[in-house]
Amino acid sequence: MRDCYCTVNLDQEEVFRTKIVEKSLCPFYGEDFYCEIPRSFRHLSFYIFDRDVFRRDSIIGKVAIRKEDLQKYHNRDTWFQLQHVDADSEVQGKVHLELRLSEVITDTGAVCHKLATRILECQGLPIVNGQCDPYATVTLAGPFRSEAKKTKVKKKTNNPQFDEVFYFEVNRPCSYSKKSHFDFEEEDVDKLEIRVDLWNASNLKFGDEFLGELRIPLKVLRQSSCYEAWYFLQPRDNSKSPKPDDLGSLRLNVVYTEDHVFSSDYYSPLRDLLLRSADVEPVSASAAHILGEVCKEKQEAAVPLVRLLLHYGRVVPFVSAIASAEVRRTQDPNTIFRGNSLASKCIDETMKLAGMHYLQVALKPAIEEICQSHRPCEIDPVKLKDGENLENNMENLRQYVDRIFTVITTSGVSCPTVMCDIFFSLREAAAKRFQDDLDVRYTAVSSFIFLRFFAPAILSPNLFQLTPHHTDPQTSRTLTLISKTIQTLGSLSKSKSASFKESYMATFYEFFNEQKYADAVKNFLDLISSSGRRDPRSIEQPILLKEGFMIKRAQGRKRFGMKNFKKRWFRLTNHEFTYQKSKGDQPLCYIPIENILAVERLEEESFRMKNMFQVIQPERALYIQANNCVEARDWIDVLTKVSQRNQQRLSVYHPSAYLNGHWLCCRASSDTAAGCSPCTGGLPANIQLDIDGDREMERICSLFSSYMGKLEKMQEACGSKAVYDGPEQEEYSTFLIDDPQETYKTLKQVIASVVALEQEHAQHRRDKFKKTRYGSQEHPIGDKSFQNYIRQQSEVSTHSM
Repeated sequence: MRDCYCTVNLDQEEVFRTKIVEKSLCPFYGEDFYCEIPRSFRHLSFYIFDRDVFRRDSIIGKVAIRKEDLQKYHNRDTWFQLQHVDADSEVQGKVHLELRLSEVITDTGAVCHKLATRILECQGLPIVNGQCDPYATVTLAGPFRSEAKKTKVKKKTNNPQFDEVFYFEVNRPCSYSKKSHFDFEEEDVDKLEIRVDLWNASNLKFGDEFLGELRIPLKVLRQSSCYEAWYFLQPRDNSKSPKPDDLGSLRLNVVYTEDHVFSSDYYSPLRDLLLRSADVEPVSASAAHILGEVCKEKQEAAVPLVRLLLHYGRVVPFVSAIASAEVRRTQDPNTIFRGNSLASKCIDETMKLAGMHYLQVALKPAIEEICQSHRPCEIDPVKLKDGENLENNMENLRQYVDRIFTVITTSGVSCPTVMCDIFFSLREAAAKRFQDDLDVRYTAVSSFIFLRFFAPAILSPNLFQLTPHHTDPQTSRTLTLISKTIQTLGSLSKSKSASFKESYMATFYEFFNEQKYADAVKNFLDLISSSGRRDPRSIEQPILLKEGFMIKRAQGRKRFGMKNFKKRWFRLTNHEFTYQKSKGDQPLCYIPIENILAVERLEEESFRMKNMFQVIQPERALYIQANNCVEARDWIDVLTKVSQRNQQRLSVYHPSAYLNGHWLCCRASSDTAAGCSPCTGGLPANIQLDIDGDREMERICSLFSSYMGKLEKMQEACGSKAVYDGPEQEEYSTFLIDDPQETYKTLKQVIASVVALEQEHAQHRRDKFKKTRYGSQEHPIGDKSFQNYIRQQSEVSTHSM
């Protein structure tokens, strides 16, 4: 049996790690990971690791999916065979190469051919053991000879600039007798190839590390004596590698989208239709509601819709309209908002976007205390461990539940305004529909705030950024029991004990059968669902936005201090940005938010380190290295958002560091010289809602386009109902159509807008294809053999888009 976990990697850079599943040869993870991909990549890779009793990790195998193949597996459950991992197969990066074949006349007047091989540069080589000191060997190889030459070593860079030329004599006349060269006939030149191998110079006794290779047959010079192109590095051929089916398989569901987003004016017709959705009568005839009707999953429609409507300040009226319509269709108050409707999914998504920092304020300290104190709380008699006492465990759990319940029910003042406004509309709609049920005004709100917001966050705190990693099995079990209890407390169920399937939970719940708990829930729900009752200025406590270990460069505040790099625990609130030696220590440095003038990426060439960014202050810049590219982007985003309204924000900055008496980017000698590049701008000041409206419009347009068949089917259904006004045909019964005439009119406008946008995309693809050259820096050649290259040139359109 094994203790296994899985990592998600962009090429070889880890960006996510699952929990460890203990003692299993068939581990199930069931974890979702979503990220914006902030850089180009070649493979999306998944590594399976085994952790032994000494907490050492060994690689079992990997799955690597090429970027261009991701669309084949889009949104499909797929089993992938695990492949062996070895140093020769871990390859990334690309090489820029130029070949030139020229004729040379010898002293005797004979003609021979000389090959000039120029290796210009490489990009994106991997970092090996924290460094990359690359060099290249260039070899002319054939059936009967091999001649190799070597470049200089480039220190501490994974983007080396070589620009070195090597000369090889390809063939000699038959009369040439020097033993170091072979007689070679003209037609045998095709049997030669140039091989370029990249290596990392290492001081270790094991020798230099292989980084990748490429092989180019001299056939490429058949049509022209000069040939220049970018190539992807390839793994070394290893015919002795083990069979891939020896390692098992990994089941994945990968959803990958890559969109071209036009400027705002392209989306105006469709965007106007969507933003007017709340005002359409009935709301089921609106463009936003139609999107929810045609999508296979309501969640698919809710995500971009909510983001778009939040961006334009229209989410509250739309959610209120569709929630009121759903309440009018509900017959039993006990089933209100219990289905996976568009209204429920939209409210869930709004809470997820607008309420993340609210969760940090309300729950994070209590969750951290539970994780650190680690007291036993198992109350199932069957699962009690040796030496544990049931009564003690119940008391531990009761104290935890009391703590969590108190922080939730006293957190109403921190609830985001947009959530309060939605809860107000839910409360009013439910009370109006079920006037005889006095509790429905509470259950309509609690079914979201407790069941769909707080309870899931307690159950899986890592998914809501309340803990940095997965909790251990004992803590996870404790949080599960707390979540169940909080969920029942918040539901205001009339028969509390009947809410639990397990008898031990019903017994434990007797601790909370007191009126004070119900009163506290009602007071909390009254507070968050009462419109216009909150003064944001009354909230004085700092809100923790992000924290974690990173590496920072000393700022040189001491005159003779060393400017070295050290690992520190960074902490960002809406008041200040600090760092300390370890979590919980006294801060070594305070940076008030109002002192942050800009937050920008730092060019790798500054310190030859990846994933660096700079926090620019009035006197100096703080240089920081994040653990990976995704984390670097997260820190830059949240720091930029929280400081966006600072009055002294810069408009220009230096993209490189100030070293050895000058700025590396513009060579200016004064450390106070004005920046030479424009700062990144346009981010909204609201730290919760960083949304690109045009991008969300492109996602919605893509959804409408992919479901065009259902849009046309819905049009047919409107015509059928309008003409015959009889029973719905079964094939149309999946659509909710309250007003066929109004719905038909909206559908016609939606289809026309989507078709127009698709035509623009088609034109963009044609224009891009005309400008694309296979073998350019943007589209390097990826195959080893010349035959594949010839085939790809004839089918270049399949690689260009």
